Amino acid sequence: MQETRETQGTPGTRDTTGFVTAVSSNGAYSFTKPNRDSITLLAGLGVEGDVHAGVTVKHRSRVRQDPTQPNLRQVHLMHEELFAEVAGEGFTVRPGDLGENVTTRGLDLLALPTGTLLHLGDGGAVIEITGLRNPCVQIDTFQDGLLKQCVGRDEETGAVIRKAGIMSVVREGGVVRPGDTIRVELPQGPHRPLEKV
Repeated sequence: MQETRETQGTPGTRDTTGFVTAVSSNGAYSFTKPNRDSITLLAGLGVEGDVHAGVTVKHRSRVRQDPTQPNLRQVHLMHEELFAEVAGEGFTVRPGDLGENVTTRGLDLLALPTGTLLHLGDGGAVIEITGLRNPCVQIDTFQDGLLKQCVGRDEETGAVIRKAGIMSVVREGGVVRPGDTIRVELPQGPHRPLEKV
């Protein structure tokens, strides 16, 4: 369930609080990431020891396109609610299975605007949302048919709906653990919806 409260001193904006349910990282390329007791976020880089950490792109398909691109996918977040949704279609997905670093509960991650800051726990870690994960065919390699559950189309507009989490960059480093709260700080001005990154 999502908690919402007015932000002190900033009329018209709202703070939302959710929770970290799991953290995951992997020092080698693989689709899934093992759960950890904690992860350390490094400002401007990503998750310490994770294969996707760095100033420039680390996802292999993007490295092939242009290895000098800035890394807008330093930290991948996934909402735990998706696991219950796909379970209804017969799929079993657990934290880290889809390669995310931070699994959350209680936040509508996909509805947050570009540039939103997420304050993770009490250790000072702050990440900035850059966009949506673009689900790839590896999801079907993990479990056949799962990709269709992670990408859909809006029945009215026909627009593609990507449900496989969001991407972010680390603004302030710190340690993140399961059970940490997540405080949302919305950006000022007109909000831009998330696009694939």
